[in-house]
This record gives sequence, C-alpha cells and structure tokens, in this order.
Amino acid sequence: MKKTHLIGIIGIIAGIFIIVTASKDVSTFSTFAEAKASQKEVKISGELDLDKEISYNPDVDPNSFVFHLIDKSGVSNKVILKSPKPQDFERAENVVATGIMDGNTFVSTEILMKCPSKYKDEETRIRAQI
Repeated sequence: MKKTHLIGIIGIIAGIFIIVTASKDVSTFSTFAEAKASQKEVKISGELDLDKEISYNPDVDPNSFVFHLIDKSGVSNKVILKSPKPQDFERAENVVATGIMDGNTFVSTEILMKCPSKYKDEETRIRAQI
C-alpha cells in the first residue's frame, strides 16, 4: 500500500471520528416532563418565571443558583444551576438549560441566555419613522 493511500485512510477515519464526536452535542429541546421520563441529559428552552423566587447566596454556596423556568409546554419548574449566577440574568428573554431531572428539580450544568438587544430601542425608533 502506498504512503499516500495510508495517509488518506487515516484522514478519512479522523474525519469520521470528529463528526461522530461533534454529533453527540446535537440534541433537540425537551420539556420538563420529557426530561423526567428520559432521565438523560437534555436541553430545555424557556422563559424565566419571574413570579417565583430567584436565589443566589455566594457566601453559603457560590456554585448553586436557583431559579424557575417555564418550558415550551407552559410548565414552570425549579432549576438548580451548578455554577455562579450569570450577570444580568433577570434581563434574559430566553434561557436554555442543559442538565438532568432529579426528582422534581432540574439540575443544570450550564445555561445559555438570550439577552435583550441593546439596539432594540434604536430599531423600534427607526421603524416608527418609516
């Protein structure tokens, strides 16, 4: 077998490995009910439930932040984030939490937030002029 063929085969195997590894993180969004049924790590997209308590006490536990999230089916559930409270969390329009259900609590290892755009007021003003 030629050296170039061997390098090509190794390259193809490496490419397949990278694609399979990267596809592990590709997942669909679930609801709290689906997360409870599956008992696997899932992503839940929703809005903050500002009617319920948001608690973070860094003096007691800096890696425990508790809030409530309303999923796409309209169910509000308690979420414990195992990291410090993100800056401007209360201003988030949408939150995606990754984690697993532990009883009736969703334990999240990471979150992504969609914060309001700083250009939104400017956009509204420009549209009003048109």
